[in-house]
Amino acid sequence: MDAETRRILCDRRLVEARQGHLIRLRRLFDGQDETDGAFLLCGVSKGGRAVVGDSPGACVDRALTALAQEAEALLDVSVFRPMAVEFDIYGVHFADKVLGAEVFDLDGAWQVRPVPWDVGQLGVPSLDTDPTWQMARGLARAFVAAGVSVPLFGLPVIASPLNVVVSLYGQSFLAAMIGHPSAARHDLGVIGDVQAGMHRWFRANVPADQLQPVVAASRTQPPGFGQLCGCTTQLVSPALYREFIAPLDQALLSVYPHGGMIHLCGTHVHHTPAWRDMSPLRAVQVNDRAAEDVETYFAELRAGQVLYVNPCEGMPLDRIMAITGGKRVVIVVSKTPPQLRRVGPSYAQTDGHQRAGP
Repeated sequence: MDAETRRILCDRRLVEARQGHLIRLRRLFDGQDETDGAFLLCGVSKGGRAVVGDSPGACVDRALTALAQEAEALLDVSVFRPMAVEFDIYGVHFADKVLGAEVFDLDGAWQVRPVPWDVGQLGVPSLDTDPTWQMARGLARAFVAAGVSVPLFGLPVIASPLNVVVSLYGQSFLAAMIGHPSAARHDLGVIGDVQAGMHRWFRANVPADQLQPVVAASRTQPPGFGQLCGCTTQLVSPALYREFIAPLDQALLSVYPHGGMIHLCGTHVHHTPAWRDMSPLRAVQVNDRAAEDVETYFAELRAGQVLYVNPCEGMPLDRIMAITGGKRVVIVVSKTPPQLRRVGPSYAQTDGHQRAGP
């Protein structure tokens, strides 16, 4: 990393701008946001694919060099544009790979083959020797060693126990929850323990104010919040979710001091009663099909649970604003909608008072 990149990525102005947006975001989570309009989010992420055998230091250096070229975007008053370093290590199948699945590239996308053993026989991997996990740790250590203060660091996709176990076994696991519940619980327990250990390692080794879960640039939360991927919950009934999955999801979110978020992208509204009762669940992020159910989530979740919404054809921005009034919502945008652009003071604050925006 050259001197100019380091200067940019340690620029105090940019750190203060990021912290100012995060202060307002934390107020939103705490139900204390007193400003007008919705919170707009659209960060910048650099990193791309990283595979076992790559040099972690070289990967991080390339990402930081690219990020520095766009870092001034953090000074945007209207939209929070966090800078993030994040690497694709087997995509959504990162944890599957660590747990023994065969993950392969197909036309540029990571895919997984079901494991050859039966439900109930999942073993505990040796993280100390697993090359995929060692790569993930190496990237985190290289980021910390770079000593830059502006960027966030996004985790690989640790996913959630249900996502991972269905990737490992396919539909046979869904049947096992009914036909072989003890076997299902065994494998879920192994996965949950491994994932919790991964999260704890990152929490212990990456500065708390820079650590973010996956998709760090557009699901940014205040420091100390985690994340689950709830995509597969659409396949299970409310009863099965509460019995088998909810305790594990709650345990993973509880690794973080403030709980965290669940990501949804399908039809999941049958689980809103469980999520309303899950105290560590602080935010629900919806995109694509899930975004079409914003009205249900806004009405049925707790008043203190924040919605992150990616507008789509079935849930355009105007409808999101009509439903939420801009309250309890973070809207992920690619550019600032004219009707929501802020002018005047920014939200950059270091001493409890607003100061003029850049």
